[in-house]
Amino acid sequence: MTKADPPPVLPKRKAWRFVSPSAPRLSALLGDAPERKAFLRYWLTDNIWNGLHLSTFYALRLMPMDLVSRFGAALGRFAIPRFHKVAAGRARDTMEALRPARDAAEREARFDAYCAAQGRLMTEFAVVTRIARHPDRLIVNNVERVVDAAKRGPLIMVGMHLGNWEIGPIVMRRIGLQPYAMYVPPAGRAKAWIAERVRQKAGLRFIPPGMQGVRPALSILKSGGVVSIFCDEAFGGRIRGPFFGRPPHLEGNLALAVRLARMTGATLCPWYTRRGEDFRFTLQFLDPVCLPKEPPGPDDLMRDVTRLSAVLEPVIAENAVQWFFVDSMLQ
Repeated sequence: MTKADPPPVLPKRKAWRFVSPSAPRLSALLGDAPERKAFLRYWLTDNIWNGLHLSTFYALRLMPMDLVSRFGAALGRFAIPRFHKVAAGRARDTMEALRPARDAAEREARFDAYCAAQGRLMTEFAVVTRIARHPDRLIVNNVERVVDAAKRGPLIMVGMHLGNWEIGPIVMRRIGLQPYAMYVPPAGRAKAWIAERVRQKAGLRFIPPGMQGVRPALSILKSGGVVSIFCDEAFGGRIRGPFFGRPPHLEGNLALAVRLARMTGATLCPWYTRRGEDFRFTLQFLDPVCLPKEPPGPDDLMRDVTRLSAVLEPVIAENAVQWFFVDSMLQ
């Protein structure tokens, strides 16, 4: 580059800011029809569901772990084909696109496994932290990879929504890591309270989601800490990452992880869990990904996200029946 050349312009990731919904005020009852409807939904209808979610959560906590998981599997097999037909159709299409089945029998077996896995996730929230007291239920492979990487500097733990990913922070805390995550609360106040409580108990700490979390994440990484980012995601019913042969882009968490790694010299450490029988899992750490430390040029970020996507794609394709986002569209 000569003095006359302008500095390279890097592709910008679309900024997203999280805004927590506010409670409608009493004055909404005197407003127009949409305001009254929002008031009644928030203070009446939603609270009925909040009570049901909380009572179910605490009832499940009284049950053995395997029984909770089996109940979730039965619930998923019953509810998804009947009440979530659009998601069920998408799941069939996406599983077939990721790895075509040999015959109709295999397609049905995979769909049944998908329904069971989705149901198990919902009920296992009540008991997932118990696995810390039952190491026989958890196999951890290649833990030395992340331990060695942590000795060299900051880490970005690149997770995938496979198996039951809530186990990840439990294992990371066991090996001396304290991950921070950009946390987007689920819809529903009771669900959000349950999710935050369970994840904090598992050892996860929170930083704001979206643009509000970039500065705290940079600070954590520059001080040698650990940030957790899930780089598989769906938005608006469509899979945004990984790319699975589609044109790469810089609008998702793959790009966020790469940008943070480039800015801080952090090592990218991909990991995932795979479900075994009932409430038993294997946690797998993959080979760390180290990006060049020099500032990226206009094409470097796109190559980086493509490289990271290529690490995740075969893992997700192989375990598609356990992938949370398999009921979203690829096209």
